[in-house]
Amino acid sequence: MIQIGLTGWGDHDDLYPIGTKANQKLSVYGSHFPVVEMDSSFYAVQPTDRMARWAAETPDSFSFLVKAYQGMTGHTRGKQPYFKTTDEMYEALHASIQPLREAGKLKAVLFQYPPWFDCTRENVAVLRDTKKRMGKVPSVLEFRHQSWFTPDFRKRTLAFMHEEGWIHSVCDEPQAGPGSVPIVPQATDSSLTVVRLHGRNASGWNQSSAPNWREVRYLYRYNEQELTEWRDRLLELEQQSREICVIFNNNSGGDAAANAKQLMTLLGMDPKPFPPRKPPQENEGPEQLELF
Repeated sequence: MIQIGLTGWGDHDDLYPIGTKANQKLSVYGSHFPVVEMDSSFYAVQPTDRMARWAAETPDSFSFLVKAYQGMTGHTRGKQPYFKTTDEMYEALHASIQPLREAGKLKAVLFQYPPWFDCTRENVAVLRDTKKRMGKVPSVLEFRHQSWFTPDFRKRTLAFMHEEGWIHSVCDEPQAGPGSVPIVPQATDSSLTVVRLHGRNASGWNQSSAPNWREVRYLYRYNEQELTEWRDRLLELEQQSREICVIFNNNSGGDAAANAKQLMTLLGMDPKPFPPRKPPQENEGPEQLELF
């Protein structure tokens, strides 16, 4: 089974009829896609009542890929402004996702590590500790440093992930130096593989110090040939995992939703069409010729 979704549900204007309120967007999103990546959880562990509300606003078959809080993946570089201890931080995460688990709507928790998290003995120990703390919660691992997938370490990295129970996040991203990883279409878990499509904007990938980096990093629209290549990879991955969860993250220019529906069509799915964006005009009649 292949499921396709997007990162977040608030920014994809093409999905929403004119006048859709912010608190209505998730339910509308759920009529287009069966899964979403929750990115707000990266910036703050979300309250349980909010998680319960989001679960209630979505169809029974809907699921959330919850992005792990940035303090857990080292993005805060050791600073933990909201938690006194690591134990407290993980306890908060487990409590946060419990409403989704109870509703059967937790796809997995995604641990995306930063570009400076390279392949070292110390970082392997971090991954072991993290997986132990997550227990039986399905946990997805994504690297952003190419050292994990060099010819010398690729097989060992994948074997480690399999042994520890990590689900592989297969990435499509620009090949722009050490802080990017190649496409490695290999499952490490027989039940689930995640694919995240970040676009291929090489010039904007390493611009995190620029004030508008969020606007340009994921600025990319996949063309038909690139999506056809991904269709073929997904069908191959489907032979390795029972479920493939595809997330389009190329939304700097609003391209994610259109690309997602394009890939759905290539896979023989029947995506729901976008709503009309032009508000209807009352008493709109045929254009009159201006005679005088």
